[in-house]
Amino acid sequence: MQTDATIIAQCTPSGSGAIALLRLSGADAIIIVDRFSKLTQGQTLKAQASHTVHYGQIIDQDKQVVDQVMFIVMIAPKTFTGENVVEITCHNNPFIIEKIIGLAIFHGARLAHKGEFAQRSFLNNKIDLVQAEAINSLIHAHTEQAMQKSLSQLKGSLTNWSQQIEQSLYKCLALSEASFEFIDEEMDFGPQIRTELEQVITQIKLAQQSYGIQQQIKDGVRIAIIGTVNAGKSALFNALLKRERAIVTPIAGTTRDSIEAGIYTNQHYLTLVDTAGLRQTDDYVEQIGIERSMAEAHQADLILLVFDTSRMVTPAELAIYQEIMTKYQDKIILVGNKCDQIIKLELPDQFKNLNLVSAQGLNGLTELEALVLGRIKQLLETDSSPFLLNQRQFNILSTVASNCQQILTMITNPEYELISLHLNEILQILSALTGQSITEQGLETIFREFCVGK
Repeated sequence: MQTDATIIAQCTPSGSGAIALLRLSGADAIIIVDRFSKLTQGQTLKAQASHTVHYGQIIDQDKQVVDQVMFIVMIAPKTFTGENVVEITCHNNPFIIEKIIGLAIFHGARLAHKGEFAQRSFLNNKIDLVQAEAINSLIHAHTEQAMQKSLSQLKGSLTNWSQQIEQSLYKCLALSEASFEFIDEEMDFGPQIRTELEQVITQIKLAQQSYGIQQQIKDGVRIAIIGTVNAGKSALFNALLKRERAIVTPIAGTTRDSIEAGIYTNQHYLTLVDTAGLRQTDDYVEQIGIERSMAEAHQADLILLVFDTSRMVTPAELAIYQEIMTKYQDKIILVGNKCDQIIKLELPDQFKNLNLVSAQGLNGLTELEALVLGRIKQLLETDSSPFLLNQRQFNILSTVASNCQQILTMITNPEYELISLHLNEILQILSALTGQSITEQGLETIFREFCVGK
């Protein structure tokens, strides 16, 4: 990637709104903007002090005014990217935005690639790779908890933690090298190396053990509504969403495929999934839907297992419910729907604690929602980590822990030259976490996940 060019991108979302923000970054950013702008006082942006705001106009090649805008001038190195930066706040009209970007390109800039601003910040040592990834996580945070953890990570929580791991590994390396340097004095630091490595492995396992919960914090909680045909799952789905999203009819088997929708509630992002009704069937299409329902039960963080309380449950249906209950008991909330038409159900003890609702009459929904939010709170509060690991970071830490475990098997009859070699390899692997050692291709892969304006 060419990093000496001046780049431009829209940093605010496309669509209707009062204003939009365009950012240019590069050595020639200020000079380029001066070529198609005019300040009200008649001066140039180049003559202005850093970190100042100025009112002016965008002028096209025909000397026509494109828009009245605000310019923010920031001079390197005290900028996010470490380069000269100009931010242009214009009216949020797609024609105006396109015209300004076109003028910038005409006068020497180019369009930014995805994540290129953050990538330049990393390359100019303004942030490390973990902090760059935290910015992306912050932008896409679906919950307040994810936002807070991303902010903590941006301030260096994961970087500081990894530095402590690194220091322990360097201590092991120093002890290992001391052991073969002073072999004649019969000084053996093997027990100390073992203690340090065991502590490193423990710290990594502690950070990783809540990885699944961290993904729920990051992406939101997935709630599958599971039950037999005509149990009122779609009606409950609509009632919880507070809008008509799924088709509801009295005909059994109306829902043939999984339908999902997301909602924000009480600082949480929830994905509700309406599923096909469970029953024995010879219909090929319906059978596929049922298989997907079982898959959703497996993937879900919580399951609303719905009973139709207006009729008796058949032995075949009960067998399906018992199978689900056996597999996923810890994440199930039992729901008895159609409580306004309830009959006396004869259910095994494991299903006695039904939360009665009427999705059509909206009875009991407030209590059910409170119960769901309570379970979510319990679920997410088990994670006390100040950071959120992504898959790349998780994999690096797994490799570090595995290699440390391998060294532990070597300490009984130690060859310290070999142990030192392995420790150096582990330190090299760990350094990829913050980007101290990572390939150009690896960087491209990471920053490709970012939005263009960041």
